[in-house]
Amino acid sequence: MNNCMATIISIALLLGNSVKLRASVTGPVPSDGDGPACQVCQQCCQGPAAIPGIPGLPGPVGPMGPYGQPGSKGVAGQQGEIGPIGPMGERGAPGNTGSKGDDGIGLPGKIGPRGVPGIVGRIGETGVKGQKGEPGERPDDSNQRVAFTVVRVSSSVTSTSRDTRLPFQETETLLPGTSFDLETGTFTCRVPGTYVFTFSVLQYTSSTILYIHLKKNNDWVVTGYSGDSASQEQVSGSAVLVLHREDTVYLTIHGQAGSGSYHHTSFSGFLLYPE
Repeated sequence: MNNCMATIISIALLLGNSVKLRASVTGPVPSDGDGPACQVCQQCCQGPAAIPGIPGLPGPVGPMGPYGQPGSKGVAGQQGEIGPIGPMGERGAPGNTGSKGDDGIGLPGKIGPRGVPGIVGRIGETGVKGQKGEPGERPDDSNQRVAFTVVRVSSSVTSTSRDTRLPFQETETLLPGTSFDLETGTFTCRVPGTYVFTFSVLQYTSSTILYIHLKKNNDWVVTGYSGDSASQEQVSGSAVLVLHREDTVYLTIHGQAGSGSYHHTSFSGFLLYPE
């Protein structure tokens, strides 16, 4: 493209020079080197136009010119105002429900501080429960001593019923606080605890059998028995009983029991340890 432009410019220059030459031949013609120039008119000296010569080759590219000075910095424009907020879009469709995650195991939390005690309620409301009172005093039975021994000193006793109580006539031992009724032969407990009871009753020879029952509140506890009519025998027995207040202990007889000045028939009991 550069070569074509150079060729066109060269042709234009040659045509211009040819026209200028033809128009300027009006004066004396200069010498061609062989003599003085001759004076001729313009018509005599002007010949036919020559054919333009072949354009010359383009010259070499000239060196690059110096760099120009940098232009001044343009003025920055002002920032535009923030536009209004657009309308809210429509709510989208709900997404699919995700699968349930694994049950996590968390660490136990720290124990929180203790709260402030509540205010005592007013009259008509449920009040705060009071402290438990001291146990009340009860009669001290640990120092109580209970013991008895009762005997028959004369005459015999005969009964055909197993519910007949064996009476006694005298007391050999009866500690203070011990309750015993000789007429009914009944001991009544005043000090709860564990007791020991024993009895020994003489069988007459004329009697064929003899039953002695130790009973507590109408319940049979132990029984002594003899069925030998050839000789006299002692029917005896013993028991350990836990008694409460107002419990009763006594003997019942079925058959014939004798006695005398030697106290062959007796009944004894004592407190082993209080409740």
